[in-house]
Amino acid sequence: MAEAGRPEEALEAKPPRKRKRRRSRNGEPQKEAVSAVARAPSAPSAPGTNAPGVAESRSGEQSGKSRRGKRKARNRRSLQGRPLPPSQAAGMADASRIEARRGDAGEAQRGSHAPGRKVEQDAAAPVAGSRERAPADDLYAALDLGTNNCRLLVAQPGRPGQFRVVDAFSRIVRLGEGLAASGRLSDEAMDRAVDALRICAGKIRNRPIRRMRLIATEACRAAANGEEFLKRVTEETGLELEIINRETEARLAVSGCSSLVGREARSVVLFDIGGGSSEIAVLDIRDQRSSRLHHHITHWTSLPVGVVTLSERHGGQNVTPDVFAAMVAEVEGMLDRFDCPPISAGKDGFYLIGTSGTVTTLAGVHLNLPRYDRRQVDGLWLSDPDVTAMQAKLLSWDFQARAANACIGPDRADLVLAGCAILEAIRRRWPSERMRVADRGLREGLLTDMMADDGVWSRNRNRRNNRNR
Repeated sequence: MAEAGRPEEALEAKPPRKRKRRRSRNGEPQKEAVSAVARAPSAPSAPGTNAPGVAESRSGEQSGKSRRGKRKARNRRSLQGRPLPPSQAAGMADASRIEARRGDAGEAQRGSHAPGRKVEQDAAAPVAGSRERAPADDLYAALDLGTNNCRLLVAQPGRPGQFRVVDAFSRIVRLGEGLAASGRLSDEAMDRAVDALRICAGKIRNRPIRRMRLIATEACRAAANGEEFLKRVTEETGLELEIINRETEARLAVSGCSSLVGREARSVVLFDIGGGSSEIAVLDIRDQRSSRLHHHITHWTSLPVGVVTLSERHGGQNVTPDVFAAMVAEVEGMLDRFDCPPISAGKDGFYLIGTSGTVTTLAGVHLNLPRYDRRQVDGLWLSDPDVTAMQAKLLSWDFQARAANACIGPDRADLVLAGCAILEAIRRRWPSERMRVADRGLREGLLTDMMADDGVWSRNRNRRNNRNR
């Protein structure tokens, strides 16, 4: 601003910079433009004045900036390498996902009971092209072998209470298929589970895991040959799985979904509709909130029914309104035996949180997704009328229509209405105006507990504080 009022003669006497002289060798007109840039006042002219050479100086200034920008861009490319073509860059970005899902492609045509296709989405996949490398002693692994699914997560601690997923795996194995009738795990079901666990074992071996916890739930709890099966798993894959009880399963579900319980919540009913059992936890958060949300569990129950067992008893393919009503009535009878006082937290301070394939499927259908996308589903709010409408829509579809839906698929088409029946019984017991969807559960709870027990978030906070000093 000080130079705006200086005489033009004083500015003329200022010698041009050497770089300007070199650039002016191309011709006299360019020399005049560049000189005008060097001599031009830094402040704009007052409104209504026509200062000679202002337009020329601005055009010269833009030209100079453009040339300097191009030269800097060339220098950057010479140091960092030229940009990849879009097609090649996309291929490089997908490389890590392809590697993480190796082994799934060959299973695609094994038939209706082949392992499922719901592979972890981008939000739970390695970050392609990331320069951040996890420290050798900073990776955690969690595996959940359920009645219907086999799931693995490998993660690195992040900000307090959070972590970054490094690798993930999910496959429908239907380990509990036929269990309700025979009381034993079938050979075919065990073979499918062992095949999936071999892939998990390879992923764990390929990474420097600091600590891991591998669990099995209802199918292995209830089966007469559950322990025998786990011995086979250890012999063939090297993985040692532990069978957890139902109380631990309910607590882990709460730990895994703790970040979805907002500060406005006063009471929450969190439920996990599994393949062979369904866990329900009632949380009272009116007092001072603990960093570990499972400390707020006041009542919990585990229903000995899940989507696999309920669909096998009532039939999952041709579900009529009468069959659906019978399934709901069966689950309601189980909930009647659950001794839990009524919840009176007000409509704004109370809601449901559902973590299961049933709830995430309803969310995907509600959003009309062309392909299931965890990033859009996890944390989604559904109103009570939304849930009612989605259940009615699924009940109106036949088996082929459900199988054709991208968020259901043939592997879940005979299970989803049994899950809706369990959900309906829960909604009748605890009416709520809204429900939050959680595409997370036991694995996230395992990771959260292990990281908190090791104090990794406290150490990371201390490191950041020391760097800031």
